[in-house]
Amino acid sequence: MQQAKISLNESQINFLDKYRELGFKDKSSLVRSAIEEYIRFIEKQKLVKSAELYAEIYKQDSELRELTNSAIEDWPK
Repeated sequence: MQQAKISLNESQINFLDKYRELGFKDKSSLVRSAIEEYIRFIEKQKLVKSAELYAEIYKQDSELRELTNSAIEDWPK
């Protein structure tokens, strides 16, 4: 595994020092977990933004709405 040198403030260091209380085997695993969680958060934000953009396009495009409605007319309910 690669290593990186980072700088933290005192409150962040104090938080890292509680890694055992938080259920981690070491400080590195706590940091890796936090980074992975942040990556998931960012990816979710991207999906939400994409969905909002598609919804706006759909709302403004009556031809697209008609096409969608005609495509689902014969679907079983």
